[in-house]
Amino acid sequence: MRVLLWLLVCLTMALPATAQTTPDRSATGGAQTLADIMARQNSVAVDDTFRRENVGDSASLPGVPQLGTQGGVSDPEFWRALRYGSADVRVSAGGEVATVLVQDGGMRWLAYRAGPLRQYGGWLLLGTLALLVVFYLLRGKIPIDGEKTGRTVTRFRAFERFGHWLLGGSFILLGITGLITLFGRVAIAPYLGKEANATFLELGKWVHNNVAWAFIVGLVIIFVMWVVHNLPDRTDLVWIAQAGGIVGSKHPPAKKFNAGQKVIFWSVVLFGASISITGVSLLFPYELPMFAKTFAVVNDIGLSSLLGLGELSETLAPQEEMQLAQLWHAILAFVLMAIVIAHIYIGSVGMEGAYDAMGSGEVDEAWAKQHHSIWLEEIQQEQDTSQGNPTKQSPAD
Repeated sequence: MRVLLWLLVCLTMALPATAQTTPDRSATGGAQTLADIMARQNSVAVDDTFRRENVGDSASLPGVPQLGTQGGVSDPEFWRALRYGSADVRVSAGGEVATVLVQDGGMRWLAYRAGPLRQYGGWLLLGTLALLVVFYLLRGKIPIDGEKTGRTVTRFRAFERFGHWLLGGSFILLGITGLITLFGRVAIAPYLGKEANATFLELGKWVHNNVAWAFIVGLVIIFVMWVVHNLPDRTDLVWIAQAGGIVGSKHPPAKKFNAGQKVIFWSVVLFGASISITGVSLLFPYELPMFAKTFAVVNDIGLSSLLGLGELSETLAPQEEMQLAQLWHAILAFVLMAIVIAHIYIGSVGMEGAYDAMGSGEVDEAWAKQHHSIWLEEIQQEQDTSQGNPTKQSPAD
């Protein structure tokens, strides 16, 4: 008999997820069955409506004596009501947050944070670094065509460089401290000890929370300064067709920013804005809930069904709002870190003369002609006009 039971259990666990069906609970009085338990062990989603809605009532059941202050609600029903947020919990202080005593989303958040978020986020950053190393080995540093002219042109003014470095420097600090928070338990504590990890976490939290405001200020500055120069135009199509000069023998013409730089700009602005909003929400917990309202809009326009997500929940506990904000904050931060790493590569070891643009702000005319020829012609026309010289000079003159 034991052998038969063991074979039955093994067979049940070996069944594919598609073979699971809704069990008949009539014999159990509506309680969960062995099939429910086995399905969860096989990571199959189980319809928990039979428990979620089985939370009793506020009055005694017909023919059943009064069971105390909870009326006809038994202990299991009461705990189910607490778990699914339908219990009538009254508190003297703390508001809606204090009424949530049991919240399943916390475990899902913890499992996702410790699993897929660390795994895929880490591989994204390591993969980006590996690809850049391979690209450098194959392509090398992009040189300046020909000899330098010795004449320079102002690429970025002092205030532009200040906005850039304020944004970039703060983002690097935020990225490092964020990674410490996420990976400290697995990357620091096992090697340096829990006390060292706690110290890094405490310092990182202080830096992260305060440097965040510098990032927001820098984001506003670069948007105001450069949004006009980053609007798409026809020259971007040529730049994309030639992959920024990788395809063909001549570097494609570009204005102040080429198509690749525009992609980085809008990635920083859009992702950075979303990271900032969720970050402020996390700095002021439970004050800026946004995901339930966002899910309602997504459901109303049919986007959730189009993406195969089904109907998104429009009723979220305050804790769930914070958990979703933290996950969204971290996911976008990983994507933006990968983009910024590629940007740092191009602006340093990847291209000769590129760092000068944000270092001193002055670039050689030969570099400007090679990478931003249209912009250079515009600058020289402005100089000729201001000097009262209508003659147009080419960058090579």
